[in-house]
Amino acid sequence: MTVSRREVLLRVGEVGGAGAALAAMQMLGLSIPTAAAAADFTLPKSSGNGRSVVVLGAGIAGLVSAYELQQAGYRVTVLEARDRVGGRAWTIRGKDRVIQNDRPFQQANFSDGMYFNAGPARIPSWHHVILGYARRFNVPLETFINSHHATGWDFDGKVHSGRQMIYDLRGRMGELLAKAIDQNALNAAMPKDELDAFRQFLGFYAFLDEKGVYRGNASSGYTQWPGGYTIEGKAIDPLTLKEILPSRGAAFPQIFESIIDMQPTMLQPVGGMDRIAHGIYEQVKTNVRLNTPVTGIRRIGDRVRVEHGGQATEADFAIVTLPPTLLERIPNDFSAAKKAALKKVVILRSAKVAFEAPRFWEADGVYGGLAWTDRLNENVLYPSSGHHGARGVIVGAYVAGWTHENTPEAFTKLPIAEQIRISRESIEALHPGKSKLLESPLAVNWGQVPYSEGVGALWGNGPGDSGPRGDGYAELLRPEGPIVFAGEHLSYLGLWQEGSAVSAHEALKLVQSMAAERAGKAAAA
Repeated sequence: MTVSRREVLLRVGEVGGAGAALAAMQMLGLSIPTAAAAADFTLPKSSGNGRSVVVLGAGIAGLVSAYELQQAGYRVTVLEARDRVGGRAWTIRGKDRVIQNDRPFQQANFSDGMYFNAGPARIPSWHHVILGYARRFNVPLETFINSHHATGWDFDGKVHSGRQMIYDLRGRMGELLAKAIDQNALNAAMPKDELDAFRQFLGFYAFLDEKGVYRGNASSGYTQWPGGYTIEGKAIDPLTLKEILPSRGAAFPQIFESIIDMQPTMLQPVGGMDRIAHGIYEQVKTNVRLNTPVTGIRRIGDRVRVEHGGQATEADFAIVTLPPTLLERIPNDFSAAKKAALKKVVILRSAKVAFEAPRFWEADGVYGGLAWTDRLNENVLYPSSGHHGARGVIVGAYVAGWTHENTPEAFTKLPIAEQIRISRESIEALHPGKSKLLESPLAVNWGQVPYSEGVGALWGNGPGDSGPRGDGYAELLRPEGPIVFAGEHLSYLGLWQEGSAVSAHEALKLVQSMAAERAGKAAAA
């Protein structure tokens, strides 16, 4: 019996949720990487010839669109409902206000220099387009530490270090393979000379003794760390497979770094994830109108009319970057097919909880990286910069379906106070006695963030699915006369800033094509 790659993805998604499905996509070679040349995108100079474009939304897709249009000679107006730019690339600082639908008002209370990336946490080094804009606008970057083997993995009520979970699994799997070879169970799978070479490799790779038995190794850590003079190191006793994989959720961290989007080196802008958005904004800020929610999108012949606050902006074209769930509720002249497609988009509603604290985790040897847990908070993220400083912001929850697809729903339906309590208790399990040092808690539930209502679209088998997306997705790509669409949900890099940027590039190509067509007709007339 053969099992298709699609069936594999469906089964993985059912077990582990969106995060596990993404990992499977990458491991099966189904991802679509961004070509480095995409960072060199540009419209022909002066091709806009004074034509007007209204851009809805000042997130990454909207800002990229506005910048490239402006460079090409278009007259651009950007309408943004919020009092800030960046969209989901939201960095919270100082006394910033956090307003969420049907949630109590929160106000940040972070010290000077402290910040919380409530949205995107990291940028893969192969996301050439968004990194290209960072380079172009002199936004400094630093390493985001995505993996640190000193962090704890808290599963089934027991905490072990990441290094022990990773290297003991390697040892146990190698031991099983060696046993199969020694018992001639793999003779039909490989020629004898290759099998002998592989058996020899397993001893080295999995730290096996001469009998093919895994008895532990120093890579998994020590009960007594090596010291000076006569203080020898004592390796920690190895875990059993049951202890390493006590549940399905515990398997995902083992493959996390194999996802192409999570492979080192990961990056982050110095001072907050919103720095890239602000770098682009500085180029177009005179054309951006904040605090301007859109109340209607209409077509007037071959032009567009966007209504907002009792006023209206007319233009030759529009680029709409609003999330599908929000766009679907705005009065519009879209086709019935477009309206139906917007209603069917499934949105991921993740959450984060952050605290400020003295950097107690560094006393445990933790400098950045992620801790994993089967508690509802799923992740703990340690700051990747400011090491040995007085204080830092620790993310006590990053809930996105990493370890189980139902975790976001279960976590986000809880009161904010309960989310903070769960996150605090998780950090206490990882660092006993230290949760009392956690201060200034702040929780962001993206499904209730106004004008976002989620972090991105889930197509097919989840993030990274490069398979056919059906008629609904195809419909959302189609212009509505002079109106075109962009956003991470219209890319194969969903949930990433890169997806927003490359989608904007595709929308810009459509606008340029339509503008050229109109110019040709005018010349012929």
